[in-house]
Amino acid sequence: MDPVELLLHPVRLRIVHALSGTGRTVTTAQLCTRLPDVSQATVYRHVGLLADAGIIEVAGEQRVRGFVERSYRLVRARAVVDASRAASATVDEHRQAFATAAAVLLAEFGSYLDSGEADPARDMVGYRQHAIWLSEQERDRLIAGLREAILPVLANEPAAERTPYLLSPILFPLPAE
Repeated sequence: MDPVELLLHPVRLRIVHALSGTGRTVTTAQLCTRLPDVSQATVYRHVGLLADAGIIEVAGEQRVRGFVERSYRLVRARAVVDASRAASATVDEHRQAFATAAAVLLAEFGSYLDSGEADPARDMVGYRQHAIWLSEQERDRLIAGLREAILPVLANEPAAERTPYLLSPILFPLPAE
């Protein structure tokens, strides 16, 4: 299956998010806890699809109550859509990708709010939208500045003092007046 097709599914994308810390390993049981709105059978099925495609890999196995419990880690190089594939995507593929991203964003935010520990003010949760006017050069500088700010923290590894956040920058032109 095409990696893009695999990643364009809300449950699989949420699994990728859960594994996205550099070197982070998670068991399927932990994924089920992380995705309480998804049935256990569905989580196991999607973990299997991602593993078969090489997007995630088995990081370890241990016996738990007579069963083998596997922990998985993300294969970062396989969990991306490269620039040439993105550039060749059809309008319908972009529509599907955006719908998947929006569905995942809603599910992840709902999971955060339902966690019992949500404090949007303390956590500095933000979801503002701004209509801005940009020339092509200004747009390019904005994107370059965002990349400069975001890329260094993408390699952060999980640590006791770090909390995982979901950052979802979205930029597209509005219809002309």
